[in-house]
Amino acid sequence: MSRSRWALAVTALTFTFACGRGERSSTAADSATARPAAASSGPARVEGFQGPESAKYDAELDVWYVSNVNGTPVAKDGNGYISRLKGDGTVDSLKWIVGGANGVKLDAPKGLALQGDTLWVADITRVRGFNRRSGAPVASIDVKGSKFLNDIAVGPDGLYVTDTGVEGSPKGIEHTGPDRVYRIAPNRAVSIAIESDSLAGPNGIAWDGAQGRFIVVPFAGNVIRAWSPGAKTTVALGPTKGQLDGVELLGENRLLVTSWADSSLFVFENGTATPVANGLPSPADIGIDTKRNRVAVPLLMENRVEFRALPAPGKGMP
Repeated sequence: MSRSRWALAVTALTFTFACGRGERSSTAADSATARPAAASSGPARVEGFQGPESAKYDAELDVWYVSNVNGTPVAKDGNGYISRLKGDGTVDSLKWIVGGANGVKLDAPKGLALQGDTLWVADITRVRGFNRRSGAPVASIDVKGSKFLNDIAVGPDGLYVTDTGVEGSPKGIEHTGPDRVYRIAPNRAVSIAIESDSLAGPNGIAWDGAQGRFIVVPFAGNVIRAWSPGAKTTVALGPTKGQLDGVELLGENRLLVTSWADSSLFVFENGTATPVANGLPSPADIGIDTKRNRVAVPLLMENRVEFRALPAPGKGMP
């Protein structure tokens, strides 16, 4: 994606949050409800979030966690929070982990990952950990040198976090780089795992254990890439429409990805992107529930999460 298109995308994001689209009254937020999925009624949706950025399913507890930016995505304003939904999508606690309450610090939480009993959250320049059962804070890791930590994944030797390389400026949010993936070792030592322009504003990241590599999708580019820990270069897997955000593995060489460029959810397989859902404005970091065969798609600037059936192999949009 060109620098001009990137600038337009992030400027629109900044404008939307600055004008209050990411802010909703507590009355509206606390009344969030979900409609059960049904073939005749379309996808289920949950309303009333405040900048929902990432959804993560916890199979053991049968719950969803949803991070809420609640303001400008680069602002260290202390008002971010995490919602918890029941497995079927109904709200359990809209404000389960809340910045400024019970010793919690959260600014603009984005990507989520589960490791043991810890729910890890990427939060601008820190990675914060919470007990996935109680929500109590258990860790806060300063990722020195980072600008915009975005998504997080558990790898074979630690946590890996993308840094999209954007920051606030008088012009809005600008992509100034560098484009990086950080590694947080089990002893919580932080290092730069890879720094490369080829990452093009890295956003979503997912571990592909079968092939010993990460899948990284860019917001400032359009090429999906693979990267193996320790390698100094990435491998291009194929082009897309661009402005990519969330990525999940559906199986060997089969990915599920969201794109802001055409408001879509698509399957990427053998170098080809096949749309499975359109009309999803600002689709962010997705999560998968294989128990119910559903994907949760947070719509960041619409303040809702939509649930869709996982696409069957070889299937696109009906």
